Amino acid sequence: MLETLGIHFPSLIIYLVNFVLLLGLLYLFAYKPILRIMDERADRIRESLAAADQAREEAASSHEAIEEQLNEARREGQRLLDQAREAAQRFRDEEMDRARQEAETFVSRARSDIQRERDAAIEEVRANFGDLAITAAERVLRRTLDRQAHQALIEQVLEEGESLSRG
Repeated sequence: MLETLGIHFPSLIIYLVNFVLLLGLLYLFAYKPILRIMDERADRIRESLAAADQAREEAASSHEAIEEQLNEARREGQRLLDQAREAAQRFRDEEMDRARQEAETFVSRARSDIQRERDAAIEEVRANFGDLAITAAERVLRRTLDRQAHQALIEQVLEEGESLSRG
C-alpha cells in the first residue's frame, strides 16, 4: 500500500535513521554550542544592563555629589564675600575713627593756638592800656584841665592807644 503511494519502506527507515543521526549530531555539535553561545551572550547582555544601571546610579550619585560641592562652593563664596564686606567695613570704620581723631587733634591744636594768640593779644592790650593810663595820668598831673580839655585829653589818649595797637 505504501508502495503504491511511492513510499519505499526501507528507504523511509534509512531516511528516518539519517534524520535522527543528523539531529543527534546537530544537537551535539551545533545546538549545544549555539545554546551555550546564546546563553553567554544573554549573560553578557545582562551584565551590560546591570553595568549600565550601575553606571546610571553612579552618575546620579556623582551628579548629587557635584551639586553638593557646587552648593558648598557657593556657601563658601558667600562666606568669603561676607568676610570681605566685614573687613572693608572695619577698615572704613577704623579710617573714619583715625580721621576723626586727627581732626579732633587738629581742632584742639588750633583752639590752643587761638587761645594762646588771644591771651597774647589781651596781654598786649593790657600792656598798652597800662602805658596809656600812665601817659594819661602824667598829662593830667602836669596840668589841671577843665571839662573840655579833659575830653580832648581822653580822645588823644584813645587815638594814641589805637595807633599803638595797630603798630
